Amino acid sequence: MARAAASLPSLALSRGGLDRHSELRTEPGLLDVLLDDVATRVLELVDGRAEVEEVGGSDGSTGRDRGVSGTASGLSEPAEPAELRLRYRSPEPVDRDRLVVYLGHDAEVGGTAYLLSVADETTARPDDPRRRGLRGIGARLGDLDAGILTTATGLANWHRRHRFCSQCGAPTEPAHSGWIRVCPVDESEHYPRTDPAVIMSVVDADDRLLLARGVGFAPQGMSVLAGFVEPGESLAAAVAREVHEEVGIVVEDVTYLGDQPWPFPSSLMVGFTARATSTALTLQESEIEDARWFTRDELAAAVADGSLRISSRISIARRLIEHWFGEEIDAPETSLRR
Repeated sequence: MARAAASLPSLALSRGGLDRHSELRTEPGLLDVLLDDVATRVLELVDGRAEVEEVGGSDGSTGRDRGVSGTASGLSEPAEPAELRLRYRSPEPVDRDRLVVYLGHDAEVGGTAYLLSVADETTARPDDPRRRGLRGIGARLGDLDAGILTTATGLANWHRRHRFCSQCGAPTEPAHSGWIRVCPVDESEHYPRTDPAVIMSVVDADDRLLLARGVGFAPQGMSVLAGFVEPGESLAAAVAREVHEEVGIVVEDVTYLGDQPWPFPSSLMVGFTARATSTALTLQESEIEDARWFTRDELAAAVADGSLRISSRISIARRLIEHWFGEEIDAPETSLRR
């Protein structure tokens, strides 16, 4: 497995200006001290959603999400969405009755401390426009906010899914400022897990890109291939296995391009490109509904006329496609799912 000379740019969830200060997590009473400090910033999650506000206009003033130009690719110049920022608050008495996690301090000298406070999901208002989830807004946040919401989302998901001891089944309790859970019965410690997954752009000898429609995708939705790493398997071996399983293609020259966390609920997506040794496709029907090879002109035309819907900017899949394409692609920010 090789490493590319240039890695993927602008991976939305790999940013962050937060110093995690892991050495502070075991300090006795850390959460109580921070909850007593009005300067502490609290990010409240309700059903996985945080309160946000706009900080820019839709006229391109933020300068962040410019796509390909009509001259270069035939795709229209996109209107840039407003940048968003998270809304934090001071600690409140209700936080002492919730799951609270110390996230870290910002990078400034004597920086601000940040906490996650997880609200009871029964209080959620599904139509509350002030609250948004990471999947929908991660690419529109600044570096600090993106890192904080990515970490908070992953930890909230882990706590929700690991409330019981895997050894004896007893309810576990948060410890180390929310970074582990401890079983009070057998005293075992349980740590947040991250599941590695590979995601890859497969390119043939004619420099065409392979895109596939997974089961459950919308009729226009297609993306690059991906899959979880199995026990005892290297990353490069996982790339080769997944491609062969899903479309019957043998690949070589597996090259690392970049990675980013994907806390939906607990993955690390590791991005690669690989060269196909053949082009005849044999689809794994339980996983793949359709797959086809695209030239750059074909992909640009399909995106422009709406017959192809590709992954959103928050995903590493989008950056893998754009890495092959040669520039950013203007495409609607819609889900690939039905």
